[in-house]
Parts: sequence; structure tokens; C-alpha cells
Amino acid sequence: MHELGSRLRRQPAPPHVVWRSLRDPYEVGSRPWLELRDDEVPPRVVAGYAPVLLIWSSLWPHRPLDRIRFDLAAHRPGPECALRWTLTTDGEVPSESTLGYLRHRLNYLINDRLRRSYGQ
Repeated sequence: MHELGSRLRRQPAPPHVVWRSLRDPYEVGSRPWLELRDDEVPPRVVAGYAPVLLIWSSLWPHRPLDRIRFDLAAHRPGPECALRWTLTTDGEVPSESTLGYLRHRLNYLINDRLRRSYGQ
């Protein structure tokens, strides 16, 4: 397994709320945040342990062996949590330009779109 990228940032919601948002990004009544592009597919939850770990399948059909791991931890003081996404693959390591795109896209979805869905 190859680690392709990882980023740790705070989210303004507690771990159980963020975990649920990741488990079901399209849950009825939730704020929409996972806007996929034409070359992306909705992720499947591959594994999870509420509220500290969740693993998604790949967002990119052309990279089916990629996985996105989310590690969550409470952040004190306050209701925030620390959320780390880690992109891994059991397949080929992509070119630097593709790798930059994948990292940027995940960072945008998680550390911008998801964060803003909580009003931040």
C-alpha cells in the first residue's frame, strides 16, 4: 500500500457529527457538501468505527484501488474535532500532476466544502 497524501485540519463540529457527514454525505436533512465532478463517483464506505475512523472507496473510477481514510479525534476546548484524510492506493502511484490534482480535490472537498457545511 502506498500513501499518496494526507492532511490534518480542524472541523467546527464534534467527531460524531463529522463522522456521520462522511458516512452519508447525501443524508436527508443534511447540508449538501459533496459535489462530485463528471469524472467522479459517490464513495462507498469500505470500513468504519464510529466516531473515530471511516474509509471510503475511490472517488475516481479510473483509480479503483485508491482508498480515502478519515481519522477523527475530539479537539479540546470546544466541540471541534481534528480530521485527517489520508489517500492510499494498492495500485500504481500516479504521475506528479495527477497526484497534485487528487490531493487538491480531497483537500477542497473535506477542508472547504465539508467545513463550510457546518457554517464555517
